[in-house]
Formats: sequence, C-alpha cells, structure tokens
Amino acid sequence: MKVYSRRQVVFFSILTGLIVLMLGLGLGLLHLPWVSASEGTEHAALPVPPVPAKDREDESLFLRQSPQSHALSTADLAPYTEDERENISIYEQFNSGVVNVTTEVVAINWFLEPVPQDGGSGSGSIIDTRGYVLTNNHVIENAYKVYINLVDGSQFEGTVVGTDPENDIAVLKFDPPQGLELRTIPFGSSDNLKVGQKVLAIGNPFAFERTLTVGIVSGLGRPIQTSRQNIIRDMIQTDASINPGNSGGPLLDTQGRMIGINTMIYSPSGGSVGIGFAIPVNTAKRVVAELIQYGRVRRGRIDATVVQLFPDLVRYAQLPVNQGLLISRTRKGGLAEKAGLRQGTEAVRYRSTVIYLGGDIITSVDGMKTNTYADLFSALEDNKPGEKVKVEIIRGGRTLSLEVTLADREEQAN
Repeated sequence: MKVYSRRQVVFFSILTGLIVLMLGLGLGLLHLPWVSASEGTEHAALPVPPVPAKDREDESLFLRQSPQSHALSTADLAPYTEDERENISIYEQFNSGVVNVTTEVVAINWFLEPVPQDGGSGSGSIIDTRGYVLTNNHVIENAYKVYINLVDGSQFEGTVVGTDPENDIAVLKFDPPQGLELRTIPFGSSDNLKVGQKVLAIGNPFAFERTLTVGIVSGLGRPIQTSRQNIIRDMIQTDASINPGNSGGPLLDTQGRMIGINTMIYSPSGGSVGIGFAIPVNTAKRVVAELIQYGRVRRGRIDATVVQLFPDLVRYAQLPVNQGLLISRTRKGGLAEKAGLRQGTEAVRYRSTVIYLGGDIITSVDGMKTNTYADLFSALEDNKPGEKVKVEIIRGGRTLSLEVTLADREEQAN
C-alpha cells in the first residue's frame, strides 16, 4: 500500500474541491435563462423625418421627392449613445442624397489655344427624383462642363438649369437612368432656428466624399457680403466644420431636413476654425421654382443709373449727405422718371467715368437704408418687376418720399 506525504494529501484535497466546484457551476448555468441581443432591452425610437410621399408634386417648388426610408433598428444601434444613434441614423438615411459636383473650365495654353482643365469641386443636394440638384453658384461659375457624382460611384454630366448669383444659389440637372432610385434631401424651415440647436453637415471637403460633421447653430441673421459684393441676408452661422469642398452641401436638423446650404467659412488660415455660414433654406425655397421655370430669378430694379456717394464727390458737389445713391441718369419715359425721380443735369468727369450732378439722392427703399449698391440690391431682393416700393430721397436739402414701380433687373438703364 502506497503511503502519501502530508503535502500530497493537501494537494489532492484542493484539486478534488476545485473539480466539484466547477461541476456545480456548470450544472447551474444549464438552468439560467438566455437573453438574445434583441430581447429584454428597450431603446427609444429614433425620430423619423417627414419626407413627402413618392412622386408627390409640390405645387410651390415643382419637386418630386423620394419615399420615406426606414430608420435603423435598435439592434443595429444598441452599442451607441442616444446622440450617436441620432447622428448615425441621419447619415445612413440621407448621405446618398448628397452628391459631389466637379467641373471643367476652359483655359488658354502657351499656344493661345483653348483647352479644358479641371475646375472646382463642391457638394450638392438632390432635391428631386428627376435629377435636380441644389448647390452654390460659385461651385459651377464659369464651368465649361459640370459632372454629378453619386454615392455608388456613377458619374453623370449635368446641365446648369438656373443661377442666382446674388444669393449664391444654382440648380443643376442630370438624367438618371430608368430604375435608379434617388434619395432626396427634404426641405425643412429656417424660420424658427435657435442658437444652440444641433445641426449636421454632409459634404465633400478636400474631395473626401460624404463627410459628416456635427455642431450647433452659433448665430442667426448674419448679413454676409460675397465676393461679388452682394449681401446675403439672414445667414446661419455654425461651428460644424466646413472646409473647401463642403460648399453647396446641406446643413441638416436632427430630423434630416435641410435648413441651410453650406456656403463659406471665415478663416485666416484657409481651413475650418469653427465659423461657417449657410444660406437659409427659406431663401432657396423662394428661388428654386423660378430657377427651374425661368433659369433666373426675376427681380425688380429702379430703372436709373445711380452712383454710390464717396468723399471726393460729396465735397466737390457740396452734397447735404455723406451716404446714399445719387441718381445720375433716368431712362427717358421709364418707370423711375414717371414716378418723379429726377436725374442730374451737370456732367462732370471722375477718372474714366462721367457723372451727372444735381439729381435726387436715394437714402432708403421701403424703410431699408441704401448707403451702398449692396444695400440697394438687398432692399429689392424680394421684389418682382411691376411691384411698387416707397423710395425716400434728398432733393435740394429736403426729404421726399415717392412711390416707384419697379422694372425688370435684366433690363439695362440708359
């Protein structure tokens, strides 16, 4: 009979106890209930953006939008926070409605021959299942050819349907093949935005396609002057990162509705520093139908040649005001002349320009100050040809008010 040492006895006792414990745990686990990933856990339902039904014609916009897509399941989004789920859901549903817009321009080579070369690159939103795309005018300005690049990698040559340089808006069109279902970006409203409201931007910064950035509304009602010296009113300021290539892409609310068109950044370095600006979507909604129907936005103008006052002119003519728009000439028999606006009578030359002194000085239109050309364009931005406006003038030191019928801005004053 083999005799074990005391140390060996202790070792076998411990080993036997561990084996019994493991067997007990195994038998206990057999009686525990199993819970799948999709059971026993509740998640808040994701907000579903209200998108118009398929092929519904919006009478005010002439647009057809894609049908509602389903939100991601709670099982797909289970590992993420509520805020992350919201971001993921919006991106998954609407990123395919954002396109990359590229252009070709015509350049002159060393032999003075016109040759095509790559132009700019930007973003755009599909707003109609027939292939209408909303973007910035500066994205396609001076383009020889325009290309629309979709999420699946397909590329289509597009046409410029209409442009509104004053608001930096353009509508493009491409012909999707039969059977291709396009995701559209639904229009929201920019009327009731609040500073601090969460917003999301989707675009193609530096050619990195369909990049999502998130931020808040940082400011509202910003009047921003464009490179064309026009003032776009009520711009939305956001800290969502916007970089070159984002121009023309949508700024979305937390239900995936477009509330703005990402347009420009303020940056001393050329990159995003958290100050971006978007055109309010209500401005786009106001002009899109006209761009589709007429190719341009019909706006009213005072059919007179005006000169913005400057210090040398004020001193030379001994004018009673320092700011305003001097009426140099009116069109003979035109609407401005019929309304009683007076042109200048004394011709003087300033550098290469002839100015007629002695005319009325416009100081406001419908209560909006008109110190500059940009002010005048901004004051008449919503007015159509044939409408009447109240024009305040200075004449001989007196302030007068006249009612003026507007001409079409496409017409040129004599």
